[in-house]
Amino acid sequence: MLFLIALLAAIFGFLFGTDQGVISGALPLLKKEFAFTAQSEGFMTGAVPFGAIFGALLALLTVDKFGRRPVLTFCAILFAAGSFAAAAAFSVWSLTLARLVIGAAIGASSLVAPMYLAEIAPARIRGAVVSAFQLMITIGILAAFVVDWAFSFSGSWRLMLGFSLVPAVICLAGIFKAPESPRWLVLAGRDKDAREVLQTVQPETSPERLDKIVKEIEDSRPSDPREESWSRFKEPALRGVLIFSVLAFFLQQFSGINVIMNYAPHILENAGFEGLANELVATIGIGALNVGVTILAMIVVDRLGRRPLFIFGFAGAFLSMALVAVLFHLNDNNLAWLSLIGLFSFVFFFAISLGPLPWLYMSELFPLALRGKGMAIASVSNWLCNFLVVFLFPTLAASLGEAMTFGLFSACCAFGLWYSWAYAPETRGLVLEEVDQNIARTSAGSVPA
Repeated sequence: MLFLIALLAAIFGFLFGTDQGVISGALPLLKKEFAFTAQSEGFMTGAVPFGAIFGALLALLTVDKFGRRPVLTFCAILFAAGSFAAAAAFSVWSLTLARLVIGAAIGASSLVAPMYLAEIAPARIRGAVVSAFQLMITIGILAAFVVDWAFSFSGSWRLMLGFSLVPAVICLAGIFKAPESPRWLVLAGRDKDAREVLQTVQPETSPERLDKIVKEIEDSRPSDPREESWSRFKEPALRGVLIFSVLAFFLQQFSGINVIMNYAPHILENAGFEGLANELVATIGIGALNVGVTILAMIVVDRLGRRPLFIFGFAGAFLSMALVAVLFHLNDNNLAWLSLIGLFSFVFFFAISLGPLPWLYMSELFPLALRGKGMAIASVSNWLCNFLVVFLFPTLAASLGEAMTFGLFSACCAFGLWYSWAYAPETRGLVLEEVDQNIARTSAGSVPA
C-alpha cells in the first residue's frame, strides 16, 4: 500500500517533468508555425514556472484547511485541462495561457506531493520515498524527450504537448482511492483515522510503536493559534530554517539545470551538433542519465545522509559548468563531444544532489504547525527563480553570449559549495517530530546540524 501511494503521489512529479521537458523538442517546431520574439519565447517557456508561483500560493491557502488529498485532486484536474489546451493552442498567447494553467498545477502539486509523501512514509525510508517525487520528475523529463524525438519526424508539436493528458487522467482516477495524510488527520482532530492510515501503510509496525507515533504527532499539534502564526518565522531557529530552504532552491535553479532541460537542443546546436534529430538523441541521453542517477540518489540518501551529498553535488556541478563555459568560450566545433561530456557530468552531480535534496529538506525541516506555510515560501522562491532563469536565458545568451552565461551559473554553484559546507543540516533517520524538537533546541540563527 505504501508503494502504491508513493507511486501515485510521485506521478505528479512525472507530470511536472513531462510538462517541463516537452517544450525543448516542441520549440523548434513551434517557431515554424508561430512568430516568436526573444521575449515572447522566454515568457512562453517560462510560463510554467511563472504559473507555478500562483499554484504554490493556492496550495498555501488550501492545504491545511482542506487536506493534502483534495488539493492533489484539483491539481490533477488542472494538469488535464492545461495539457488539452496546450495541444489545441492556436497562437503564442493561447499556448502561453495553457502553460500558465499547467504551471499552477505544478506549483501546487510540487508543494503538496512531497509533503504528503514525507508525512506518510516511515522515518527509515523517508528520504527514498520523498525522493521518488524527484525520480518521477526525471522520468517525466526523459519521457518528454523521447516523445519529442518520436514526433519530430512528423512535426506534430500538438501530440508532443498533449502527451501529458494521459498521466493526468490516470492521476485523477487514482487519487480518489488514496488515504489522507495521517499527520493532517491529527491536525484536524481525527486521531483514530490517522492511526488506521498508519496501520495500513506501516503494517510491520507494532501497536505500541503506532501509539507512540500518534502521541508524538498529537504533541506537535498546536494548542495555541499563535503557534501557526506567520510571526513565528521571526524566531531565530525557524528563520534559519526558512532562509536555508529558500537559498537551497535559489542555488538549485541558478545552477542552470532548467536552462539545460528547456533549451538542450539549442545549446547542443551552438556547441557543434547538427540536425534536430541528433540533438534530440543527445538530449534523450541527458534525460536517461538524469533518471539513472536519481535512482542512485534514492539508494544512498538514507545511507550517506543529506549534508555530504549536498556538498558533493555542488562541488561537481561547479567544475562541470565551468568546463561548459570554457568550451563555449573556445567555440571549437571539434570539441563538441567534450561539451556533451560537461553537460552529462553536470546532470550527474545535479541528479544525485541538487535535484532531490531541496525538496527533501523542505518537507522535513518545518514543524507541523508551520509546514504548509514554510514549504509554500520555499516553493514560491523555487518557481520565481526558475521563471527568472528560463525567461532571461535567451536574452542573456544573446547579449552576453553562452560562455559568460554559463560562467555565471558556475559561480552560483561555487557559492552553493560554500553555503552547503557552512549551513547544510543532517536529518537522516529522524522522525519528523524529532526534527521539530531539534529545531526547537537549536541555538539562535542556525539550522540543526
